[in-house]
Amino acid sequence: MKATSEEAGARFTCLIRDRDAKFTAAFDTVYASIGIRTLPITPQAPRMNAYAERFARTIRAECTDRMLIAGEQHLRVILSDYIGHYNTGRSPRAMAWPCAPDDAPDVIAFPVPAARIQLRARFAGLISEYRPAA
Repeated sequence: MKATSEEAGARFTCLIRDRDAKFTAAFDTVYASIGIRTLPITPQAPRMNAYAERFARTIRAECTDRMLIAGEQHLRVILSDYIGHYNTGRSPRAMAWPCAPDDAPDVIAFPVPAARIQLRARFAGLISEYRPAA
């Protein structure tokens, strides 16, 4: 017997959906009756779904496709840890940016001598992060 997300201690508060005609007012009403707000994506951002799909592709390619997931709890731990890595330990390569999204904005990345670089292995060595040594 599977537990619902609410029984497991998680509760959704919002559902982000596209503006397809199949999502009628009745669809929104059903979710509103259980306390979930539906938020349609903005009309000016038709590629908004593409960003979510790109993140899902990245997390699969860099992480979950290379691991044996033992169960739902294990997957939650792995995804939580990867999201931390994605937002703080990895630079957006497509933009040729030396900083990750959550890095301090007042820090400018300069080349660091190799002797002052510290390796941090993530996911049992699957991913490596490099930081200046303290």
